[in-house]
Amino acid sequence: MAASPALEAERSRLGDELLAVHTIMRRGTALVSEAFARLAGGYSVDVKVLINATRWLIAFIHGHHESAEQTLWPVLRDRFPERAVDIDLLTAEHQALEVELHALARAVDAIDVPQIPGEREAVLGIVGAVALTGLPAVETVQTSMERHADAEEPVLLDLFPKVADDDVARLRSAVFDGAPHAGPSLVFGLMGDPEPVAGYERIINGFPVTVRWLRPVLRARYKAVKKALCASE
Repeated sequence: MAASPALEAERSRLGDELLAVHTIMRRGTALVSEAFARLAGGYSVDVKVLINATRWLIAFIHGHHESAEQTLWPVLRDRFPERAVDIDLLTAEHQALEVELHALARAVDAIDVPQIPGEREAVLGIVGAVALTGLPAVETVQTSMERHADAEEPVLLDLFPKVADDDVARLRSAVFDGAPHAGPSLVFGLMGDPEPVAGYERIINGFPVTVRWLRPVLRARYKAVKKALCASE
């Protein structure tokens, strides 16, 4: 029996939402990596905004990994035992990336110190810490995350159309709803900048109505973050 149109739409959303989450992580990592590079090079960057954006990014990636390991991988292992090796490799990549995220978190903690206007030595200390540890840490995370997403997407996009009907909603929840709900301005902004992700309007319509009403405000906040980080337009 053919699946209902509603179920087929759910399957389609599952793939779109995976790619949307990965796009948020790719673009978010590029955004903070560029800001770290600018700061290390002595250019003006709002350090507090950079700290907050980087901590948000770390939490977002961690939350996505945790949701995948708690819900996504067990379902796929059970349904597709012949793909266990692929899932094992992706799990190992998660674990390696988590180590790198912890290193980035430590680097962020090192620059989260009180800033006293006019104190040149304090400013130079922050810039030095960014150059020595922060920038290498975020570049490592970016490289590993990009490589992992490139490996994960073909596997999951191949398996999603084959999962049982009663697993679709649960997997959708693990893929998208499992990501942290904090920082909606960054979520909205990164999904739409520089161009909307596939299925953008359909994904947005899945957000609570109160959040959708705030879209103009959230876009404005995202633009303010980019400006504070001196990101290229």
